[in-house]
Amino acid sequence: MDKLPDPVTYAIPAFILLLIAEMVVALRRDRSRYEARDTLTSLLLGTGSQVASALVGGMVVAMAVWLHQYRLFDIGIDFQTWWWAWILCFFLDDLAYYVFHRSAHRVRWFWASHVIHHSSQHYNLSTALRQTWTGFISLGFLFRLPLFLIGFPPAMVFFCAGLNLIYQFWIHTEAIGRMPKWFEAVMNTPSHHRVHHGVNPRYLDANYAGVFIIWDRMFGSFVAERDDEPVRYGIVKQLGSFNILWAAVHEWVGIAKDVWHAPWRHKLSYMWREPGWSHDGSRATSAMIKERWAAGRPVEEPAE
Repeated sequence: MDKLPDPVTYAIPAFILLLIAEMVVALRRDRSRYEARDTLTSLLLGTGSQVASALVGGMVVAMAVWLHQYRLFDIGIDFQTWWWAWILCFFLDDLAYYVFHRSAHRVRWFWASHVIHHSSQHYNLSTALRQTWTGFISLGFLFRLPLFLIGFPPAMVFFCAGLNLIYQFWIHTEAIGRMPKWFEAVMNTPSHHRVHHGVNPRYLDANYAGVFIIWDRMFGSFVAERDDEPVRYGIVKQLGSFNILWAAVHEWVGIAKDVWHAPWRHKLSYMWREPGWSHDGSRATSAMIKERWAAGRPVEEPAE
């Protein structure tokens, strides 16, 4: 397999410098944007995520190489010759990320890993580093497998995925308001992504984009940030802990408990239905919360 450098590794110094710069600005303007324990939790979760990726990354690469044998088209990796394939790969990889990201909010099994990223009640650049330890278990890598079958070389796909991840770092901030309208129309921005991290009923389950917000506009999941409704961050049932181990596995524990206690005919549903689903209607999904909010009813009331 062709090898390319990991762009994220080269971006780490820039991540650190930007995080420090944002922290300095935030502490001068609004100290509530950073909380020491929360920031430390995010950094430790990010470190753990890198360790987990190093442990299982080889298996993902091996699977990609194996699938690539059965590709539909032979696509080269040389940029001078295959420049259009690089652009197409980046574009399709971002679409694959959108599908993954939307699924990660709509399927509890995927959410069990992704919830880590949403578990902070603060929104700053350290939040971007709050990443999962269990992505391999939740099978999130499956969403990029079609790219290898199309014919994109694994090294190209992984490089584009790294660029996608780098882009998403800077949008985790409250220090930037709105970008120019043309940019907001096409690209994911801090404004759009603040909405994605919101627990306000208006903002739930929206703006899944990685780089291009056009996917949300095309598939009906776009919600604009409103000046008259500040975003509240976190998850519907807040974590309430800075314990990094609990942050990393709490939803898996919740799934295990629900599956154990559920009637047999509902056990699989507690893994594959949306977060908040319950067989007896005792909990609320995001769709139920939004429906109650739209009807002017208390969002915390039990389902009927």
